[in-house]
Amino acid sequence: MTSDFWRGRRVFITGHTGFKGTWLALWLRQLGADVHGYALPAPAGDSMWQATGLAALIDTELADIRDAERLTAAMARQQPELVLHLAAQPLVRESYRTPADTWSTNVTGTLNLLQAVRQCDSVRAVLVVTTDKCYDNREWVWPYREQDALGGHDPYSSSKAAVELLCASWRASFLQTQGLALATARAGNVIGGGDWSPERLLPDILRQWQQDQPVTLRYPGATRPWQHVLESLHGYLLLAKALLNGQQGADSAWNFGPDAADVASVGAVVAQLAQLWPGKPQWQIDATPQPHEAGLLSLDSAKARHLLAWKPRWSLPQALAQTVRWHQAWLAGEDMQRHTLTQIEDFQNSTR
Repeated sequence: MTSDFWRGRRVFITGHTGFKGTWLALWLRQLGADVHGYALPAPAGDSMWQATGLAALIDTELADIRDAERLTAAMARQQPELVLHLAAQPLVRESYRTPADTWSTNVTGTLNLLQAVRQCDSVRAVLVVTTDKCYDNREWVWPYREQDALGGHDPYSSSKAAVELLCASWRASFLQTQGLALATARAGNVIGGGDWSPERLLPDILRQWQQDQPVTLRYPGATRPWQHVLESLHGYLLLAKALLNGQQGADSAWNFGPDAADVASVGAVVAQLAQLWPGKPQWQIDATPQPHEAGLLSLDSAKARHLLAWKPRWSLPQALAQTVRWHQAWLAGEDMQRHTLTQIEDFQNSTR
């Protein structure tokens, strides 16, 4: 991806203190964009935000997207051309514990963002990140397409389906008439260095193995579309470029998922990861009852492949190897901003 298009562009990112948001902000800054972030403070303890020192690199406002007045004022002050909305409560199991907060953050927060965009004359395009879990999961073998029914059993998934409906409504009712392009992006299960989120597979595994403890698997047979975080971010950047260029049909919903060979079970991922980790890492199965999560999930990304020329660059084994490499570099005390930017450069230079 060349930097000419992005150099000097004013980009407003919500959720830039999170795992995916930090990777995206670093990449955009590397491309020469003028990045401004709006998000809650990063969680206490280890975080991608803290490890890479992003706070020293970009303009940041630490605030809640549910604060509509402050969000609107921040956007008006920054006068961005592009808005990338990543701020969310992103965890399925947490949504069972805090369903009202999950819905208010994900749905009301997005509503506040779209209303702020309507009042900011500089904005030309908006990309709202949702999830592959926004589909009405039928536990079937076919990958989901953008036109398939939305749904969601758990509060997180259903809140993201609601965000998709909200965006479609505001696009048709308000934004198109104002000349604003709005798209939504549904990526697979992203992995990569710098993710310390609780109750996610790879962070849980690496935390336990780092302490020479066995990891407990809740859903070893669950199948997911695994991909490195840079795969989805690459899709977002291509889609944002299409929106800014006025590409016909870009203002719609998009899937960004891995190749079929990289749709794998939790158990298979753990077995591959164990081959990359030093020593003899162990795991065990938790047989106690667990909250519902989808068992089978995959995405059809034909639309992005044909209309955006997007395609995965790293296979699942490569993505796992890059994740372990990042984590071990962090354990060794390396400069993680430099290491992260090097991984981004390696990704940009790779082909498949």
